[in-house]
Amino acid sequence: MSNSNNENQNKELTDNLETIRESGAVRTENKSCRIHTLVIAGQVEGHYELPSQTKSTKYEHVIPLLVEVEESEEIDGLLMILNTVGGDVEAGLAIAELVSGMTKPTVSLVIGGGHSIGVPLAVCAKKSFIVPSATMTIHPVRTNGLVIGVPQSFTNFLRMQERITDFVVKNSKVSKEKLNKLMLETDELAADIGTVIDGLCAVEIGLIDEVGGLCNALGALHGMIEQRKRDS
Repeated sequence: MSNSNNENQNKELTDNLETIRESGAVRTENKSCRIHTLVIAGQVEGHYELPSQTKSTKYEHVIPLLVEVEESEEIDGLLMILNTVGGDVEAGLAIAELVSGMTKPTVSLVIGGGHSIGVPLAVCAKKSFIVPSATMTIHPVRTNGLVIGVPQSFTNFLRMQERITDFVVKNSKVSKEKLNKLMLETDELAADIGTVIDGLCAVEIGLIDEVGGLCNALGALHGMIEQRKRDS
C-alpha cells in the first residue's frame, strides 16, 4: 500500500511539473480552498509562432485552462501572475475578455512588468495588485512589418486601440482622458510615444487596485472565495 501511495504521489508531482513547464500553471489546495495559478510571462503568442529562444505564453494553452477553471467544481478561484512585455494584441485581449467574464473569484498580480497588451491582462481580474518595483508601459497599438498605406489601415488601428482603451477603462478606475494622455506622451520614451509607470503610480491613477505582493493577492483571493461560498 505504501509503495502504491508513493507511486501516486510521484505521478502527481510529475504531472504538475509537466503542466508548469507546458502552460505556466499550477494548482494549490489548503483546507478552505483550491486555487489555480496561471503565469503569463514573456510575450503573449497569438496567430504567429515566436522564435524558440523567445519566452512566450501561448494563448491556445491559456484559453482551455480558463474554461476548465470556470467549469471545474475542484477549482475555487484563479490567481494570475504577470511579468510580460506584451505581444499579440488580439490574443492578449481575448484572454483578458475571458478572465473578465468569469464568475469565479479572480485576482491578478503584476511583478516585473505588465507592458503593452499586458495592461488589459492586468486589469481584467476582479481585483488587481502590483508590486512597487513593477512597471507598466502604456502606448498606442503598433505593428511590425509591411503596412499598406491606405486610410483603412489607420482606421483599423484606431478601432483596435478604442477596443483596448474601452476595456481598460471598464475594468479599472482610470479615466479615459488620463489613459489617452499617458499613451500619447512624447517625452517619456526615447524612441517611441507612451509612458512607463511604476507600481505606486499605477495605483494612484486608478489603473491597478492596490500595491501588494503575493501574500496580499492570495489573501484577497481567499477572502473572495470564502464570501462566494457564504453567498451560495
